[in-house]
This record gives sequence, structure tokens and C-alpha cells, in this order.
Amino acid sequence: MSGASAGTDVRDQLSKTPLFSGLSKKLMHTLSATANDRSYNAGDTIVKEGEKSVGFYFIVEGKVNVEKGGKTVATLVPGQFFGEMALLDEQPRTASVRAATRSRCLVLYSWEFWSSVGKDSDALRALLKEMVKRLRTTAPAPED
Repeated sequence: MSGASAGTDVRDQLSKTPLFSGLSKKLMHTLSATANDRSYNAGDTIVKEGEKSVGFYFIVEGKVNVEKGGKTVATLVPGQFFGEMALLDEQPRTASVRAATRSRCLVLYSWEFWSSVGKDSDALRALLKEMVKRLRTTAPAPED
């Protein structure tokens, strides 16, 4: 990727992520400019369960396996992502992610993300809404 089309491609890819869907075009432009393009070979560990999390990964090419306790619990493909909680709390990773095939990801590091988003109340509201939506659909129902 190069030039203006590369920036547009990154912005288009990231804007497909539900977490970022409510962000302004201007902010998406800023975030896409800070995204890092990373490639991984099959078998490479992208992130490791238990280590400090500092980045969000959007899968552009390939397949990755999400592993908990050494067992594969999900396979993610282009257009999917992982590490969104890392942008918010930088707590240890809850799972490992390993490239199942040669893969390419766009990576947003938390410090770059917050320097872009931290002062934009509309962006923060949009992010919180999406996180709450995700929690509502994944949290277990309360017991009676």
C-alpha cells in the first residue's frame, strides 16, 4: 500500500469495525494514520495469554486462532479483530492469538489511540456505547 489510496484503504478497513463505526471521518483519518501494518507467518504468536496488552488488531489477511489454556477457542478471519479491551484497560491478555496461516493485521497501540481519541467526547461516547452493546450480548443473563 502507498500514497492516498493506502490511507483510504486503512481507514475503510478500520471503519468496518463496530468499535469504531460511530467515530467521525476526521478521527478515523487520524486513527488510520497511526495504524501499524504487521505481517505474521503461520505459527507465529501474535499476542500471548497473560502478557500486558497494549494493542488492538484488525485482521486484513489470513486466519488466526484464539487460544485459551493452550486450546483453540475461535478462529478469526479478515474483517474480524481482537484486543479491543487492550485499548481501554491495558490488563493482561485473556487469550493467546497465533497465526494459523500467513496473516496481516492493522495494529493500533493504546497510547496512539488515546492521544487521538482521548479529548473527543463524542468519540468516547460512541466507544462506550459499542462496548456496552458488546457486553450486553456476551454477558450471562442474571440468575433469579
